[in-house]
Amino acid sequence: MLEINNKMLPNTLRKIKDAPQKLYVLGNEKLLFEKCFAIIGSRNCTEKGKKLAKQFASKLARENLCIVSGMALGIDTQAHLGALKEEGKTIAVLGSGFNHIFPSENKILFKQIIENGGAVITEYEENVKPFSQGFALRNRIVSGLSMGVLVVEAKHRSGTAITAEFARRQGKKVFCIPHGIEEKEGIGTNRLIKNGAKLVTKPEDILKELKIKPSTNFQKEEDIQIEIKSVPQEYQPIYKYISSNPINIDELCKKTKLDIGKLNYILTMLELEGFITALPGKNFIRQITI
Repeated sequence: MLEINNKMLPNTLRKIKDAPQKLYVLGNEKLLFEKCFAIIGSRNCTEKGKKLAKQFASKLARENLCIVSGMALGIDTQAHLGALKEEGKTIAVLGSGFNHIFPSENKILFKQIIENGGAVITEYEENVKPFSQGFALRNRIVSGLSMGVLVVEAKHRSGTAITAEFARRQGKKVFCIPHGIEEKEGIGTNRLIKNGAKLVTKPEDILKELKIKPSTNFQKEEDIQIEIKSVPQEYQPIYKYISSNPINIDELCKKTKLDIGKLNYILTMLELEGFITALPGKNFIRQITI
């Protein structure tokens, strides 16, 4: 175990408000000085949320970003696993000491991170037990280490919002994956978007904002064509105008020259069949598939 005092911490972390006076590190301490990016979200997440967290983490790790999260169940766990899947870098930030790994279900993940070149860090001595304020405070470290934060899922009252707020105060970019207005798992993320967070639907959106040139194409043209062919033929003239960028129903009306009633019906069917997602303000995007 390595103990690092405040003066030895990376500038990104040392300069935040209430910066930790020291950190305890297990694993590769050099990762603290890498380009880091946080992926966070609900503990009680959906299967879709798990898939998105893991796949976003995998693709960002492939671009040499070190994935930071809190090693909680749900989205955090999938973010770490996504990075490990690509033999990438990941840092887990704990809200307790190393002798009290929480949750206990993630003791195996704790070992995997260290054994595969990652790092687990905490500001608490090894015998400090988990306590509620500790988890809230560790969030400032998660965002402080990172260039930006991606929120995958967040419910109405979610601890995830604390990390997003820390990131905002620290001047870091906050990204959110949008959800349908009827999905309770996305109430928090949609609220963050309304309050200025950047809406993203694919990893390259994040890389573009961070001014990192991707080394691979995230979606080839032939993949797009296959996706369109899977949509019922009668819906394709509308679906082709809907992309990963939100489009308003008024603009769709102009492009398709359809009666608003018929357009509404087709949009409803596309949403019910899982091809598109409805966003606040009568905006629509393609269902996120990566």
